[in-house]
Amino acid sequence: MTLLPGPSSAPLPLPHVIFDLDGTLVDSEPNYYEAGRRLLARYGVRDFGWEEHTRFIGIGTRETLTVLRAEYGIDAPVEELLAGKNALYLELAGASTEVFPQMREFVERLYAAGVPMAVASGSSRAAIGAVLAVTGLDAYIPLYVSAEEVAHGKPEPDVFLEAARRMGAEPGNCVVLEDAPPGAAAAHAAGMRCFAVPYVPQTASDPAFETAELLFAGGQSAFTAEAACRGLYG
Repeated sequence: MTLLPGPSSAPLPLPHVIFDLDGTLVDSEPNYYEAGRRLLARYGVRDFGWEEHTRFIGIGTRETLTVLRAEYGIDAPVEELLAGKNALYLELAGASTEVFPQMREFVERLYAAGVPMAVASGSSRAAIGAVLAVTGLDAYIPLYVSAEEVAHGKPEPDVFLEAARRMGAEPGNCVVLEDAPPGAAAAHAAGMRCFAVPYVPQTASDPAFETAELLFAGGQSAFTAEAACRGLYG
C-alpha cells in the first residue's frame, strides 16, 4: 500500500509523524517498572507493584519521581533519584528492548515514503538514544526530543511543539502516535492529530482519548501499519 495520494488526487503535503517512545514504539514499560522498583527498594520502599507503576505511564521520569518522593517520604533530592533510575533503566534497556512488530512495519513504510519522523518522549535524552540504537530504530528516526529539553512535560504540549519546530513542520500537519492519556492530551493541546494506541487497555475510555482521530482501543493487538497508513490521509 502506498502512503501517498494517487496521481488523480489533489497534491497534499507530506504529514510529519511524531512518535511517543515508551509503550508506543517499544515495550519499555517492564524495564521502567523494574528500574523504579529497584530504585525505590534502595530507599526502603518494598511494596512498589506494577499496578502502582501504571499510574505514571505517559508521565515524564522527573515528574514521576517527584510524586513518588513525596508519597513515600524519601529525603533524597529528585536529581539523585533521577540519576539512579536513569542508570538502572539504561542497563536494563541496553540488555533487552522489544519493538512492537506493527510499529516497526509502520516506521519502515513511512521511511520508504519519505515521511519525516521524530520521537518525542518523557524519557531522558540518554535513554531515548540508547533505546533507538539497541532496536535499530535510529536508522529510521534520527531526530528525537526529550522532556528534559523543554519547560514542561506531558500533558503539556511542549515536547511535541519542539519536535515540530525541529522538523520545520506546522503543528497542524503533524500526526502523533501515543499510548497514554497524558500524551494524547499533549497532542491535542499542540494542535496535532493523534492516533491513540492505549498501552493499558483500561485507559481506552479515558476522556483524553476522545480527541484522538484514530483510537485502537485494543492497544497494540489492534494496531496495524495498514490502518495507520490509511489514517494519515483520512
